[in-house]
Amino acid sequence: MRPDDILPTYDRVARGFARSRDRTLFERRWLDRALNHAPGRRVLDLGCGPGKPIAAYLQERNGEVTGVDGAGSMLVLFRDNLPRARAIHADMRGLDLGETFDLILAWNSMFHLSADDQRGMFATFAAHARPRTALLFTTGPAAGEAMGRVEGESVYHASLDPDEYRKLLNENGFDEVAFVPEDPTCNGHSVWLAQYRGLNA
Repeated sequence: MRPDDILPTYDRVARGFARSRDRTLFERRWLDRALNHAPGRRVLDLGCGPGKPIAAYLQERNGEVTGVDGAGSMLVLFRDNLPRARAIHADMRGLDLGETFDLILAWNSMFHLSADDQRGMFATFAAHARPRTALLFTTGPAAGEAMGRVEGESVYHASLDPDEYRKLLNENGFDEVAFVPEDPTCNGHSVWLAQYRGLNA
């Protein structure tokens, strides 16, 4: 399993993933915190998947959601679940929409990329940020690679060292707000929240 196998895998398992995806919204505390830091309600959800429960919750909170996913089958479900949201079929790597957002989300998505591709994502985040944009993303708790399973198929995960994430945030104009590795209140997810100050600040 390589990072480039991720999108075809999620294309194959999209419907099963959507059926089995935890919808208890254990992410709510972090989503609310990110919304409280965001200057407005324009949301960019990178690796949006089927849209439930996260994008649907953000829309309920008056978010104007744009979902981006490179797996076409996931995006079909996203459109069905959130007909009022904008859906874009694209790889998050090198994304350039030419517009900015108030909240950028990469929940359980960026960590499927290789280490080098993750490093490149921070320029992508900055390109879609405006002053005070909130950035919410998940990683592993420490540097390394791991294999997981989704609907019986192997999926690749990678993480950088937390200090490298901090360096990338700072170099790309973001201030760290919080990092909680293996947050026990969030099903053990390692969660980052940052806010964009701008590259010249």
